[in-house]
Amino acid sequence: MHALLTVAAVVVAVAAAARSTWSPCGVSMLATVTPLAERARGHRYRSTAAWFIAGGIAGGATLGLVMAALALGVRAAAPSAVALAVAACAVAVLAAASDARLGRFHLPFHSRQVNERWLDQFRPWVYGAGFGWQIGAGLVTYIKTAALYLMITLAALTASPATALAIGSLFGLVRGLAVLLGRGIVSPAALAEFHRRFTRAGPVVLGVVVGCETAVAVAFAAALSPWVVLTLVLLGATVAAGRSRRRTPAAARP
Repeated sequence: MHALLTVAAVVVAVAAAARSTWSPCGVSMLATVTPLAERARGHRYRSTAAWFIAGGIAGGATLGLVMAALALGVRAAAPSAVALAVAACAVAVLAAASDARLGRFHLPFHSRQVNERWLDQFRPWVYGAGFGWQIGAGLVTYIKTAALYLMITLAALTASPATALAIGSLFGLVRGLAVLLGRGIVSPAALAEFHRRFTRAGPVVLGVVVGCETAVAVAFAAALSPWVVLTLVLLGATVAAGRSRRRTPAAARP
């Protein structure tokens, strides 16, 4: 069970970090920490980006420490493998339902933007590392996806503080590396084109994240019983059919 939890947590961490790039903070960073913007401020993009990535890793490690403490609690409680699978499956279902907005359901999200005044008040290593830490910490700024909650849950359920810390650091690394997406923005035209393509990619990435959350739910359901998997599949098919029917114009229905 530990291996399955670890693999699932790693996959979800990458998915959650990638999707989080589409948060207001992520979009802001891709507009303000670019070769174009840094050159205008008289700074070097490579240096600021490096500090941003380092800050992202540090922020992820901070979140990892919180998850490590939760993992210690799970280890002390010593739940059974069945209990672990039930918890992981249930949270994965909730996360998928939240991100897919099934029945307008969504988990509570925290909304906070980084302070862009730092760009004018501090040196590039300060705002680079500071912004990176806040984004890498996951819970400090905008929460764009319920996959973040799922990652925290899975990391805690591993009952391994070292694993939880590593997963948090991975999340922070991926979030930090997102700043490199803007490395080709060297002109206003390039900035506008990048954000057009970035916006179009958002729904695709969201679909991938929901798919990951669903796959995690099915994986842990399979660890419980084939009947649980069948129940999830039937439930998913019913929900999908209902959504499709609501989207079909009345005149087109038989």
